[in-house]
Amino acid sequence: MKTKYFVAAVAGALLALTSCVKDLETLPLNDWDVTSETAYGTDRTAYIQGLAKIYFNFTSNDTTDLLVSDAGASELIRAFWSCQEVSTDEVKCAWGDAWAEAINRNMYDDSENDMVYGVFVRTLQGISYVNEYLRQTTSGKLEERGVDSYLANDIAGFRAEARFLRAYFYWMAMDIFGDVPFTTEDSPFGAVNPKQKSRKEVYEFIVSELEALAADDSAMPAAQSNRPRADKGSVLGLLARVYLNAEVYCGTPAYDKAKQTCEKIFTLGYMLCPEYEPLFRGDNGENPQAYNEFLFSAYYDENNAKSWGGGTFLTCAAINSNETLADTDIEYQVKDENGNPKVDADGNPVMATKKISRLGVGGGWLGLHIHEHFVNTHFAPTDVVFNAEGDGSYTIADKRGANIFVTSRREKGDFSELQNTFTQGWGCWKYNNIPHDETGLAFWERTGSPDKQTNIDYPLIRLGEIYLIYAESCVRLGQDVALAQTKMNELAERTGVAPISLPGAWDDAAMKLFREERGRELLWEGHRRTDLIRYKSYCEGTYVWPFKGGSVAGQEFPKYKELFAIPVSQLLANPELHNPEGYN
Repeated sequence: MKTKYFVAAVAGALLALTSCVKDLETLPLNDWDVTSETAYGTDRTAYIQGLAKIYFNFTSNDTTDLLVSDAGASELIRAFWSCQEVSTDEVKCAWGDAWAEAINRNMYDDSENDMVYGVFVRTLQGISYVNEYLRQTTSGKLEERGVDSYLANDIAGFRAEARFLRAYFYWMAMDIFGDVPFTTEDSPFGAVNPKQKSRKEVYEFIVSELEALAADDSAMPAAQSNRPRADKGSVLGLLARVYLNAEVYCGTPAYDKAKQTCEKIFTLGYMLCPEYEPLFRGDNGENPQAYNEFLFSAYYDENNAKSWGGGTFLTCAAINSNETLADTDIEYQVKDENGNPKVDADGNPVMATKKISRLGVGGGWLGLHIHEHFVNTHFAPTDVVFNAEGDGSYTIADKRGANIFVTSRREKGDFSELQNTFTQGWGCWKYNNIPHDETGLAFWERTGSPDKQTNIDYPLIRLGEIYLIYAESCVRLGQDVALAQTKMNELAERTGVAPISLPGAWDDAAMKLFREERGRELLWEGHRRTDLIRYKSYCEGTYVWPFKGGSVAGQEFPKYKELFAIPVSQLLANPELHNPEGYN
């Protein structure tokens, strides 16, 4: 059985195993009740199940311990993506949900917000799972249970993976909220409210954990040996990202360390996918050309790992149900329920017209669309035709935009309102559930009426990002810019456009260059808010986009909103917590 299917299967098994108790630290009421103390023994499966539960927290729709009205919207990747992207120039959400209205316009405050709540609760939940897993897998615990040395050695590797996942959860929380509640496996637990640590302290903890895992050759699995679970490349990839943003997180730049970390990654054998589109197709977890670019990804599968977030959200929310199929002029004879050719009362064949599946999903949610400001700024389309009744057209030289943007069934490229405006603005079909080597017609013939769930693995860290981290760090340092240029040339070759010429020093022009190039390469991958903050372009008035700061034309907004407020429900539950300055 492939590792990914095993992980997905045991994640579900573990949820069933622990569903009888909400608190993993609760003592059993009966001898047969399962707790973390009794779930583990000498069998390897239990320890894999415990680890799988942590991984599953990225994609879980389970709401056993959450107060949400929409389980799908509470998924961590979907919630984090919404905070990172909908708040920026890259996308707006046409739904009338209160969370969308607030984040679309950067008008969020300390009121309860579904997406912000999802990030806060899911990250802290994941951290608590890791802490308990580490408590239950110490050498002393394993010795007490009689675990043999071979399994104990494997569990040491599982513990390293868990520590990486905790660092990732802490990075997400720190990036969104700044100061966050902090606990480790050594913290007191039970009826004790965790206290917050400063963003700088959390940054230092994340770095110390990742540096330790990277330095210990026996800790994490070798790069590309543990897919889709984390490995040494995953650790270094997250470390490079954290270093890139060190000045934002702790006030002290670390571009030299980001550069050095990227250089280590370059020795690990990862390769750019020859084409851009397959990275986001339904078989990107099985297609080696795609997954060889992934340093870390979240696994999704329509049968074994269903979720209403990730690729399903990014595919279905970007499409109108009328857009899911296109007609052909190819006729075929319909078959009855027994698979026999169908005829009418006169014995004539019952004929129908074949369809082309556009994105490999069975329906659309009319949610996510892009204002022409972003498309024009980053891709400079020409010959643009919008057609609300059928097919539109345009020309973009960059392959990253040539085939993923949509003007068909769109009235125009801009919009002056946000709610119920899905037929306005550009569509984005970057995420596509059809395998990279299958046509839309072949997919329709094979699946008939597909589910809305997708098989698209979500790239959490990939080599294209590492190339950009390296290039930006080199320019900021004024070092090895010529070598960084070779990496940018590789990205350019894949896009089909002329290479971007890197400047020898950092200035406003260099900042604009990287802001736009990362917008093209990492579009809709959950980086935009963090990038704009690093470029001093998020709340400032030097770079505006439609609806920024609540104005249709765009305007600056208060700097404290670079961070989101901790949900009020969590403040009431834990008096030790405080919001970022400006919300109080």
